[in-house]
Amino acid sequence: MPTTAIRSKTVRRSIALPSELLEALLGSAPSSVKRNLNRMIRAAIEEYVAHRTQAEFARAMEEMAADPQVRREHATISSEFRKTASDGLKP
Repeated sequence: MPTTAIRSKTVRRSIALPSELLEALLGSAPSSVKRNLNRMIRAAIEEYVAHRTQAEFARAMEEMAADPQVRREHATISSEFRKTASDGLKP
């Protein structure tokens, strides 16, 4: 394929699902996508990707929170801001 050719933004794949999984999908799908298997699978994959992204972010935050260097920097920044946290504010 020439490099100047326009590529489709949609990729088609054939998948195989266990019938029990398909039945569970059909039974739990929102009515807005229930009649369109392609939309159901797309919605499920989008939800899966969002969940994995959130889980990875949470894991990275936990790693940072446990890192002694990050904890020291946080303590330093907190100490510096504590001195000026209420500057100009009336009680």
